[in-house]
Amino acid sequence: MVPDSAQRQREAVFYTRQLQALGKFAPDSLSPNNQIDHHLLTNQLRAFRWYADTLRDWQWNPAQYNLGASVGDLLAGRHYRLDRRLRNISDKISRATLYYAAAKNNIRQPTREHTQLAIRQNQGGLAVFGAALADSVRKSGLSAKEKEVMTERIATTRLAIQSYIDFLQKDVLPAGAFRNFRLGRELFAEKFNYDIQSRFSAEEVYQKAQQHKAELLHDMGRRAARLHPKYFPGQPAPADTLALIAKVINQLTLKHAPREGFVDAVKRQIPTLVQFVNDKKLLTQDPSKPLVVRETPLYMRGSGAGASVSAPGPYDKGANTYYNVEPLPKEWTAAQAESYLREYNDYTLQILNIHEAIPGHYTQLVYANQSPSLVKSIFGNGAMIEGWAVYTERMMLENGYGNNSDEMWLLWDKWNMRTTLNTVLDHAVHVDNISKEDGIKLLMSQGFQERAEAEGKWLRATLSQVQLSSYFTGYTEIVALREELKSKQGSSFDLKAFNEQFLSYGSAPVKYIRELMLRSK
Repeated sequence: MVPDSAQRQREAVFYTRQLQALGKFAPDSLSPNNQIDHHLLTNQLRAFRWYADTLRDWQWNPAQYNLGASVGDLLAGRHYRLDRRLRNISDKISRATLYYAAAKNNIRQPTREHTQLAIRQNQGGLAVFGAALADSVRKSGLSAKEKEVMTERIATTRLAIQSYIDFLQKDVLPAGAFRNFRLGRELFAEKFNYDIQSRFSAEEVYQKAQQHKAELLHDMGRRAARLHPKYFPGQPAPADTLALIAKVINQLTLKHAPREGFVDAVKRQIPTLVQFVNDKKLLTQDPSKPLVVRETPLYMRGSGAGASVSAPGPYDKGANTYYNVEPLPKEWTAAQAESYLREYNDYTLQILNIHEAIPGHYTQLVYANQSPSLVKSIFGNGAMIEGWAVYTERMMLENGYGNNSDEMWLLWDKWNMRTTLNTVLDHAVHVDNISKEDGIKLLMSQGFQERAEAEGKWLRATLSQVQLSSYFTGYTEIVALREELKSKQGSSFDLKAFNEQFLSYGSAPVKYIRELMLRSK
């Protein structure tokens, strides 16, 4: 698909027609499940129009043009035979020159930050069209003619990508005609409503995050006070609570993986999480769905996210789920590497793996693919997905993971503070115009984050909008729903049943899952 004005016009007509068709259904005539699908489809179609007509990020975000990313996902897939995947790739890149020509034509006053990201990720995307793809073509069962055509298309695609990189480096960056990366209050609120679909507004969530921050600091102070004599026997504890917390955390974070063993440390822990979930009967797992821990592909690096999950959709359920872990950049100094490794210390790395893998993102997305509603699976709600991952961190500790130690709970408090400050920073950056210096200070002084982590989070806040608010929003709504049902059901409440019923609805917004679960009780 060539992202030019003609394509945008075709999409606008399509969205309008589909909205008109949906408008013919009386929501009250639909089943509860189908009512939610109706809400999701309507919101998604309106969001598509809003992104194209109001946000217009196709003009100011050059990073959204990256063939390497989509081709890399196809090449890494395992559900379909290689020959079929190669033919799909060949079709996809057949108009690469037109694709990047349209991208260049679309760019109008981009942000500097997204321009730099586009350069980094497209440079990484070139690697997708390198030796590994050429080798796959040679070994495939494609006909000689198909191999010849695809080899030519790969070469053309490389030239098109390099031309786009050159355009950004030599024309866009030197011109200096950049827009501000901040959305402003109105656009931020609108994007929050479309993307998050919460019961609460962006402002309400921001206020809840501020309140939760105070609650976390109180708990951290209590735990740090208990741990101080253990790690600093005979030493007086700092009178200032923030200083006390920081002192204890700094001691705990000395335990971490070696620089070259970070990815391996992640791999080694996955079986332990599987076993704990099974032993505690927290939910049913499907051992037939593979989870592959890998180094983050080059075309995905540079966005500020150190770990992520790439999961197959409902039409490709048998494919691998990839847990992407970004190795430490080789150009980092020893001090930078130590800062990062202390942030992801032995305690926090376990929480990260719960969040990203088991029973967090990986488990939730396996369940989502089993949902009878394709709408809920395809149009997954980010706040529900991220909120579930954050919820599972707390759930695992509540059920004894980490032996209920103050060390594990204190580092979880710190981790959960990061989730909370994600929302605070997101709002502060795009609504309140906080400076980089003040943003970094907030994360380090009240979030107890290492500088490398704080710098990465600032970068992420400049490259994304609203997404950082999804974690706390979804988590808050899920915990509130669980407590609401526990209050209603009393001694009959069953955590495993709650978890599995919640996941059975797919990746729907929590406010709609809440309606269904309260209705079924």
